[in-house]
Amino acid sequence: MSERPTAPSGREALPAEAGPVLEGCDLHKVYIEEDGSELRVLAGVEIRVAPGEAVAIVGASGAGKSTLLHLLGGLDRPTAGVVLLDGRPLSTLSDRELAIVRNSRIGFIFQFHHLLREFTALENVMMPLFIAGADRRRAADRARALLQGVGLGERLSHKPSQLSGGEQQRVAVARALANRPVLLLADEPSGNLDTHTSEQLHDLFFRLRTEHGVAMVLATHNRELADRADRILLLKEGQLRSFYPA
Repeated sequence: MSERPTAPSGREALPAEAGPVLEGCDLHKVYIEEDGSELRVLAGVEIRVAPGEAVAIVGASGAGKSTLLHLLGGLDRPTAGVVLLDGRPLSTLSDRELAIVRNSRIGFIFQFHHLLREFTALENVMMPLFIAGADRRRAADRARALLQGVGLGERLSHKPSQLSGGEQQRVAVARALANRPVLLLADEPSGNLDTHTSEQLHDLFFRLRTEHGVAMVLATHNRELADRADRILLLKEGQLRSFYPA
């Protein structure tokens, strides 16, 4: 694995004045243990992601990759430091404003898809649109187009229990793109899939990155997925650094 140029493959290089879509500045995260001791997970993380760029974050289990993604996506707040999305610090937002930003500007994909099991694939993808205030027809049209785009146009009425693991994760990808986010955060997105299905999912990610122009931060143990990113960063001892293999 090696560091790559920041211009996403298949896309023109960004103008020099284009600002980052995401910044994490001097991020710290400390948890207080039951005995009162401190568990320091992040210790001054710095990260900047350009529009349309794909960045992979690698590191040992327990290094804090999921914690970092939660901070970058506004699912948790840092102990110190600031996260900026499109130049706006998330720390200035109320909980309600932050929820709106998460739903409208950020797409999340996790190792376990977290689909609503009582709803169909189409209804699952429609859900973020409903939350954003879309009417049923517009939500259904957008969800249908996204599911067709991820190869599930014939599975719209199927519930999660009727879909394979790879199909469920494709529904989760479509749901993450529902509100046209500027940023996609993926935490071990293929960690629960077999090798062949993982490769198909990785192909899908980078095709959709080109089609939708969305920036991606991928926390992964999967070497093949990390190798396809524009840059690879190693999270070690609470900090990020460019990753160069031995």
